[in-house]
Amino acid sequence: MLLCAGLSTRLGKLGAERPKPMLPVCGLPILQYGIANLVAHGIRDIVINTHHRADVIQGEIGDGGHLGARIQYLHEDPILGTGGGLKNALSLLDPDGTDEPFVSHNGKLIFDLDLTALVAAYRAVPDSLGMMVVQRVDNAKEWGAVKVEHDERGPRVLDILGDGEHMFCGVHVTRPSAMARLPTGESDSIRQGYLPWLRAGARVAAYEHTGGYFAEHSTPERYLASNWALLDGQALRNPPSLMLSGVDPTARISPTATIIPPVRIAARAEIGPDVTVGPYAVVGKGARVDHSIERTVVWSDGTEIR
Repeated sequence: MLLCAGLSTRLGKLGAERPKPMLPVCGLPILQYGIANLVAHGIRDIVINTHHRADVIQGEIGDGGHLGARIQYLHEDPILGTGGGLKNALSLLDPDGTDEPFVSHNGKLIFDLDLTALVAAYRAVPDSLGMMVVQRVDNAKEWGAVKVEHDERGPRVLDILGDGEHMFCGVHVTRPSAMARLPTGESDSIRQGYLPWLRAGARVAAYEHTGGYFAEHSTPERYLASNWALLDGQALRNPPSLMLSGVDPTARISPTATIIPPVRIAARAEIGPDVTVGPYAVVGKGARVDHSIERTVVWSDGTEIR
């Protein structure tokens, strides 16, 4: 399940125009990066919950067929939170009642995560209520610190939102029977789920992410930084496109324009005469640029972010 029902309030005007998972990074929606990685690891049946600007998500992603996925949507009104959204989706996540584990993945992430290894690690500790993906960071408390210890069965979570050296990365593996324990209605999978379950003595496993790109896009600064990282050649094992930088062959560039890499100029974009684009510029599909830009993202509708 890709969680996409957030309100995007920290993005201000950007979040009002598009839901956070649909912000274009190097010309492609953040959500498409997550879908590409899921599909590459053999996970094609995907549930997406929506709330804010659901029309944008469904209009651009559709049924997922063009991305190799089979997507079902659940619209939330009112919004149900990270836990309530999962509980509300159990009829789609577990239609046969087999209680097979599933991946919950925040839709606002570009995350080069080895999902095959994650699921295999979870299956090795089947009595765990879930397995949270964590990574060690210097500012763990700013992200809601996770305390992790290693025992004879591997890494496990001891506490959340207290002391610790790790952050939760927004991805976990669990079973429908675990999420069914959550209260009905709005709930948080951490505050009303894993945290009280931990304190009651349940085991929650940890999967330590130590390599590969991770970006969360809740602020304009993080959003721009992710564009620049990918323009700089940050590697993704399963990118949604092999061309995240450079100039699309269908783009129309005036012979008097100057292009200074790194840039991404998408399909059918137009760059006017005597214009300099770059370094660090992204021009979306079909957008026209008539003035010089650098360190700027231009959406297909002409919106500029810098």
